[in-house]
Amino acid sequence: MAVKRFEDLIVWQKAQDLAVLIYSNFSMIKDYAFKDQITRASLSISNNIAEGFDRKTNVDSTRFLYIAVSSNSEVRSMLYLSERLGYLTPELMGEFLDKSNEIARMIFGLIQSMKETNS
Repeated sequence: MAVKRFEDLIVWQKAQDLAVLIYSNFSMIKDYAFKDQITRASLSISNNIAEGFDRKTNVDSTRFLYIAVSSNSEVRSMLYLSERLGYLTPELMGEFLDKSNEIARMIFGLIQSMKETNS
């Protein structure tokens, strides 16, 4: 059965979950520029998945999925920095990285399935 709404995509749900975790764990950080950047990047993941879902062509949808991947990479880069700055414990950072890596794999799987549909 084909997915009819972006809200039904597990990858979108997981990206939303990651954004909530980022928001809740960085809410008390006084480094407002850092907090703003990581929260905005985390929001961008699920938003680009959603935006790409309703595009008319697989090529256009795929473009937004690649943007979501890029935002996810930005979050991952900032997670490494957050540990170095003492904003996250190594354990929590590892948990966040695992979630981010899972989302990346899922987005790449979605991209691959769209490419196969075009073949």
